[in-house]
Amino acid sequence: MSKTTKATIEVQGIPIAVLTERNEDFISLTDMLKAKDGDFFVSDWLRNRNTVEFLSIWESVYNPDFNYGECATIKSQVGLNSYKLSVKDWVEKTNAIGLRASAGRYGGTYAHKDIAFEFGMWISPAFKIYLIKEFQRLKEDESQRLSLAWNLNRELSKINYRIHTDAIKEHLIPPQVTSAQAAITYANEADLLNVALFGLTAKEWRMVNPALDGNMRDHATIEQLLVLANMESLNAEFIHMGLSQGERLKKLNAIAIRQMRTLSANAKRLLRDGKET
Repeated sequence: MSKTTKATIEVQGIPIAVLTERNEDFISLTDMLKAKDGDFFVSDWLRNRNTVEFLSIWESVYNPDFNYGECATIKSQVGLNSYKLSVKDWVEKTNAIGLRASAGRYGGTYAHKDIAFEFGMWISPAFKIYLIKEFQRLKEDESQRLSLAWNLNRELSKINYRIHTDAIKEHLIPPQVTSAQAAITYANEADLLNVALFGLTAKEWRMVNPALDGNMRDHATIEQLLVLANMESLNAEFIHMGLSQGERLKKLNAIAIRQMRTLSANAKRLLRDGKET
C-alpha cells in the first residue's frame, strides 16, 4: 500500500490541501472552490466542453487504460443544458486517474496538479497564478528540508567512517604493509557494512546500476544513511572487542534490519498523528 502525505498551502487566504502519493501531487478542488464567487460545484466546471477536452488529452498522455469510447460519448453530450457530469461518473466511465472523489481521512475532490492548475484558471487567472506560486514554494521547502537532512546524515556517516577506519587500522591491519594492502582491508570492511545494510558489495551495486554516478551511499535514503552511521560506530566497537568478520556481519545485519524497521514505524506514526507537512 502506497504512503500518502498531506500538506497545506494558503492561496489568497484559503487553506488548500495537497496530497502526495507515489511522487504525484493532488490538490483539493473542494478547498479551491471556496475562492469561487457564487454557488458553484466541481460539476459545473465539468459541464464545460473545453474542460472535458483538456481532461481527455491529459488522460491520453498519462493513462494507458483510459476509455476513449466512453469519453467520446461524454463529449457528444457535454454542454447540453440537460447533461450533468460528476467526478465520480467521469472516473467510473472513462477509468480516469487525474481526478478523484473520496470520503474518509483525505475526503473530498482532488485533481492532479496539472488539472488543478487548469481548475484554478476557471476560478480566476489571479487565483491560478497564486496557486502555482504557493505550490512551487511548498515543493522548494520540502526539497530543502530533505536535502538538509540527507546532508546531515551524510556528514554524520563521514565522521563515524573515521572512527571505523581508525579501529580497522589499530586492530585489523598488521604492521609494515603497503598502502595497497591496507586499502584492501579498508574496502573489505566497507563492503561488510554495504552487505549488512544494502545486501550488495560496492562492485555488485555498480554492476546493477551502471548508469548511476557515484556509489550506493550517494544514492542512499536519509534512513539508510542514519543506520549506516550507527553501524560504522558499532562495527568499530565490535572490532575492538575482537569479533570475527563473520560474527560482525551477522550482528550488523540484524541491527540494520531492526533499525530500518524502527525508522519506518516512526515515520508511519508521525503520518498517523498528522505531524507531516
